[in-house]
Amino acid sequence: MRPSRIVVGEVRQAESLDLLIALNSGLPGMCTVHANSAREAVTKMCTLPLLAGANVSSSFVVPTVASSLDLVVHVALQADGHRRVQEIVGLPGRVEGDVVEVADIFHRQDGKLRRADGFPPRSERFENAGFNLAELLGDGS
Repeated sequence: MRPSRIVVGEVRQAESLDLLIALNSGLPGMCTVHANSAREAVTKMCTLPLLAGANVSSSFVVPTVASSLDLVVHVALQADGHRRVQEIVGLPGRVEGDVVEVADIFHRQDGKLRRADGFPPRSERFENAGFNLAELLGDGS
């Protein structure tokens, strides 16, 4: 099989290691993870693969998450029952003291999703998929 992408409905446990290995091999994909923020989702993606066994260490998982994930979109359930994007962060691929660096791309402020200072990493991945980041972000970056 040669899938063109992988989509996982929800990552909860050790299966996150399989997803991480697939993403690290260059296979594009996405998944859902329950977390309270985009940063907490990144932390969860760094800890869930450790459930796969004693031979999996954070020294492998943390840099692999940093280099394999491009974006994290945090969606929250609002009081009115609607789900809304709260923030979008990019992962530039850097790790400092076992913490994956994130860059704010969009955040919700005063009820509106607003452009932040960050820029999605590895723009060539988006270009190869046919997306013009400057046009999508609307800021000429």
